[in-house]
Amino acid sequence: MTVRVLSLNAGSSSLKAAIIDADGQRLLDIRLTGLYEAPRLTTNGRVRELDVADLNAALAALFAEIATHAGTIAGVAAIAHRVAHGGPRYSAPVRIDEAVLAELEQMVPYAPLHNPISLAAIHAARAAFPGVPDVAVFDTAFHSTLPTRAREYALPRALREHYGVRRFGFHGISHAYVAAAAAAHLGVAPAALRMVTLHLGSGASACAIEYGRSIDTSMGMTPLEGLIMATRSGDVDAGVLLRLLEDGVELAALDRLLNREAGLLGLAGTADMAQIEVRAAAGDRDAQLAIQLYSYRVRKYVGAYAAALGGVDAIVFTGGVGEHSAVVRHRIANRLAFLGAVLDEDLNREAGVDAGRPVAEISAPAARCRLLVVATDEEAALAAAARELLADTRPQGPPRTIPVAVSARHVHLTQASVERLFGAGYQLTVHRPISQPGQFASNELVSVVGPRGRIDHVRVLGPVRLADQVEISRTDEFALGLDAPVRESGDLANTPGCRLEGPAGAITLASGVICALRHIHMSPADAAGFGVRDGETVDVAIEGGERSLAFGGVKVRVSERFVLEMHLDTDEGNAAGLGSVPGSVLEPVVHTARLVGRPRR
Repeated sequence: MTVRVLSLNAGSSSLKAAIIDADGQRLLDIRLTGLYEAPRLTTNGRVRELDVADLNAALAALFAEIATHAGTIAGVAAIAHRVAHGGPRYSAPVRIDEAVLAELEQMVPYAPLHNPISLAAIHAARAAFPGVPDVAVFDTAFHSTLPTRAREYALPRALREHYGVRRFGFHGISHAYVAAAAAAHLGVAPAALRMVTLHLGSGASACAIEYGRSIDTSMGMTPLEGLIMATRSGDVDAGVLLRLLEDGVELAALDRLLNREAGLLGLAGTADMAQIEVRAAAGDRDAQLAIQLYSYRVRKYVGAYAAALGGVDAIVFTGGVGEHSAVVRHRIANRLAFLGAVLDEDLNREAGVDAGRPVAEISAPAARCRLLVVATDEEAALAAAARELLADTRPQGPPRTIPVAVSARHVHLTQASVERLFGAGYQLTVHRPISQPGQFASNELVSVVGPRGRIDHVRVLGPVRLADQVEISRTDEFALGLDAPVRESGDLANTPGCRLEGPAGAITLASGVICALRHIHMSPADAAGFGVRDGETVDVAIEGGERSLAFGGVKVRVSERFVLEMHLDTDEGNAAGLGSVPGSVLEPVVHTARLVGRPRR
């Protein structure tokens, strides 16, 4: 489906509008900036000051300007809106209707600088383009993959559940876009890379991306947490805020302080990094402090995320500051050589990125961690997301019965490991076949030993594999004292190991212990019936147990060899009330499971 899309990218004090053709060409580029100070329109490079009193008047001027380009807007078949906060529900783009609008209104307190502008732009666009579909693309969606340890705050459960307090993350549209661009530049699939992406603009955030998925990010429940920004404070000791409240600072004043009067503006009196650099070079102490704090905070997050990722293959700079400030890039990259990130000062000084040259490499030739500057293009990403959503006419599929198999802990072994554990020349024997053709639960059992404890009588699955793999639940993880990542079967890089003991010997695995990513096996015919493709993720509602439960982030795996079946681990099965789970493996319990929402990559 080839459609011309009007992308509306709402920031904290600006709105970028672009009409983008199906081939990615920009036919119109308008920026509405200074919304709360001195509003002005920049159309294809031409600047015009606006004499308007409020946001709605500024938006009216923007759409009046768009309307003057009649030939260009004639082909607009969709309008894509960047929405900063989508809450817990929206993990993929969605077509906007009245119900969606009502939910977005509820999200305003969580993104007070961004969501009001997005909502005003949506209403203005619906009035200016009646009948043209509007699509919301969420900054929080990319971070829907955050694991529990990165998502939750150390607050009482009752409070977290009552107020919906958790970390969401933002700038996801930009982080996903530049990660894909960096991977393409490096000639490596995103799923094979560990990256830290740094979106450094008016708002700023860092993101740890492991094999294509966001696993941590610096912004939290709101866009206020994390890095120092243009006017936002970033991380601040909550005790400071309590002290201010005790001293009588009103809530509205505190909100204004943290969101509009802090950050670079609070440190140096201006939010413009270019001006700060000029003043710092002239000896201005406040400007020097601003650069020092800003860069140091970013470097701390890079180091933390390198530890969370178990190493990093690339560090990516983007956003207004990230793309244009060689000084800030230098200060951030300083002292990261221990990660293999070595800056080439000449390349850094000369780096410039734009639509014609979207990626510039600034790392030394021998650096094992690549340093890249990537021009982000959120408007292009918005257009692509809207185009894909509207072109996807695949059926969601009627409710169908899916066998839900609860997979208890188990082990896959190589033939060499089988012989070390059970004796020379030993062959696995069949206890019973399991659902996927050719696979079986064996009679052989082993003990799994971790730093804290051991679990005996863990069943081995056959046939033998090319790599040893141990699959456990989160509960098992704590019993053993291991920190096992959630991974697809076979994805064993940077995973912990353990000791396996059998009747004839023992082996120590350097890696291979995972918590299996929940997934559905499907044949091509099943996938066609559900309207999904291999590698997509879906949300699945489990019904018929003691309690109904929806699981998000379920990976679809399609093969001619597969039989339709969803796999959950014991913790997930118990959470859904699927009954007691025997200690063996893959005990099928059939319940009604249906896909909800749209599949996503």
